[in-house]
Amino acid sequence: MEWTEDRIEWMVDGKPVTIGLTRAGSGPQLLLLPALSSISTRHEMRPLQERLAAQYETLAIDWPGFGDLARPKVDWRPSLYRDFLRFVLSEIACPVATVAAGHGAGCAIAQSADAPSSTGRLCLLAPTWRGPLPTMTGKRMAMFQWLAKGVDVPVAGAALYRLNVNGPVIGMMIRGHVYSDPAWVTPERMAEKRKVTEAPGARYGSFRFVAGELDLFETRESWLDAARRVPETIALIYGERTPRKSKAEMAALAQLPGVSATVLPQGKLSFYEEYPEETAKAVLDALA
Repeated sequence: MEWTEDRIEWMVDGKPVTIGLTRAGSGPQLLLLPALSSISTRHEMRPLQERLAAQYETLAIDWPGFGDLARPKVDWRPSLYRDFLRFVLSEIACPVATVAAGHGAGCAIAQSADAPSSTGRLCLLAPTWRGPLPTMTGKRMAMFQWLAKGVDVPVAGAALYRLNVNGPVIGMMIRGHVYSDPAWVTPERMAEKRKVTEAPGARYGSFRFVAGELDLFETRESWLDAARRVPETIALIYGERTPRKSKAEMAALAQLPGVSATVLPQGKLSFYEEYPEETAKAVLDALA
């Protein structure tokens, strides 16, 4: 199977940003949107993309401010991610379906609610709407916004960021929330995740996500209201071992009449990376 690595140039706040795109397969087009997190890139979709590319033309794309390429210093905010997805769907992709993970799923929901034909059918993988710190505390706090802005400060901001992405913190995050099998996180895979956090400019988007500053929705109800406005049935897939608070949000989404939910017997927030065979089957069944 042929894989093509591409680059997209996009302007944000008057600054150019280069974004990675991976293409594979042929047939009807699927857009694959990864999660937003300190260790997320389009490459987390690779195992799933390999399987979907047997039947579809697949495009896996990084979010601006994330990925494995250098990123400019930008005040990343929710509206920019809405703008970027609109740009992708008007200039880059014309999918029959969009497969979106984590916070990327929230952007896809909002876009599909406003312009249903632009995204095609939605297939959401462990969708989230609230960043890690607000999820942990159960509320937004002014201190989180201060912390998010703090990473912009030269020297001190970089030091603050390193506290959030050092080895022990990433290890704790991966074991607690991301992957269910500790043995899956080999030293090689851990090194790959650490490398993502070291890309130039990584701290500006990453820490804003952690602080909840990239949350497109302020409440569960606003998130659910957007999902209610999506005219086609939403396919929802998540793992049985999803962390409790995030799982409660997904279960609430699953209760909507326009949502068809599949709960896999294993996996946490990145179940699609850890269990791509089972995930691909669930996605293909949902889109059949």
